[in-house]
Order: sequence, then structure tokens, then C-alpha cells
Amino acid sequence: MTTVIEPAAVAARARQILDTWQAEEEWQRLWNSCAKYNSDWDEFYGYPSILDYDALADAPALFIETTRVMALKSAMYELTGGDEKAAELAQPVPVDVMSHARIAQFTVMSRIQDRTGIRFVHATDMEDGFAGGTWNPGDFTHQAYRAAWGPVNERYWIDATETERRRQVLDEIYARISVTDRGRKAAILSAAAA
Repeated sequence: MTTVIEPAAVAARARQILDTWQAEEEWQRLWNSCAKYNSDWDEFYGYPSILDYDALADAPALFIETTRVMALKSAMYELTGGDEKAAELAQPVPVDVMSHARIAQFTVMSRIQDRTGIRFVHATDMEDGFAGGTWNPGDFTHQAYRAAWGPVNERYWIDATETERRRQVLDEIYARISVTDRGRKAAILSAAAA
């Protein structure tokens, strides 16, 4: 028998999880660490898909959006009895990329996880569509998010179709400087030497 998990149930648990995390003694340190990590946010297709992206100015709102999605994922993980695949909810690319900045704060996140008993869930190998960007309005993630916190921040919640369109624009721009394969290949120095 398959148990159906409703978005409202995920939303209710996610709100509790977020409250627990925000009450944590090292929560502010986690935020500060993520904000300082922005000098390492060199990434070709997530953040640049945000119109007029600014690492410093966008960090606070991206941290909020990412924290909320991570709470949804942790809630789904709990409600499914630890199903990592089910917990890897669709999300927009900028939010997914920010989750990597959070996860880079491994020691702080580990202590928060140990003290709260709430697992942080993120499994890139379980994402539908490598590198995120599979979110669409009205999907399960969107329903659960709205039930928990209301409307998404449309600046960062870029749907799958628009994400791909923006990535194709970036493909063309990056190709001019010898960055190809969606940022996984770069021959900039070879091109400059020629």
C-alpha cells in the first residue's frame, strides 16, 4: 500500500522544522557563513539566470528561499520514512545552487542537525534533471511552499522552461569566450593565446 503525502502535510511539518532551525544557537552563524561564502559563488548557469544578479544583494532573499525549500525537503524525508528520492523536491536552479553554499558549511550544519534531530536533505544524484531547474508552477513543491509560506519570490523561482531559455542565452554568450558544455569546459586561456 502506498501512502500519499499531501502538500499541506509537508507544509505543516516544514513550518515546524524552519522554526526549530531558526531557534538554533548557531543559526546566525550559518547565515553569516553563507553570506561570506559568496566570493566562491563562481557558477555559470544558476545565479546568472537571475536578472541583474548581485551576490551581496541577493544573498539574504536566496538564503530564505533555500532554507524554506530545505525545510520542505526535510519534512518530506521524515513523512516518507526516509525516502531520499521523494525528498529531492523540484526546485528552481538559483535555490538549488544556494543550497550548495549552505551545505559547504558542513560542520555548523552537522551540529544543528545533531542537536535538532532533523536531517538536512540534499542529493544531487537524485534530482530530476541534473543541476536542478525542474520546478514548475503548480507542482508539488509549489503547492507545499504556498501552503507553508504563501507566494514564492518570483525573482528566484524561475520555471523549467524559462530556465532553459535563459541557459540557451548564456550558452551563446559563454561560447564567445570559449566556455562550453554549460560551463563544464573552458578553453579561455587557449583561445586568448591563439
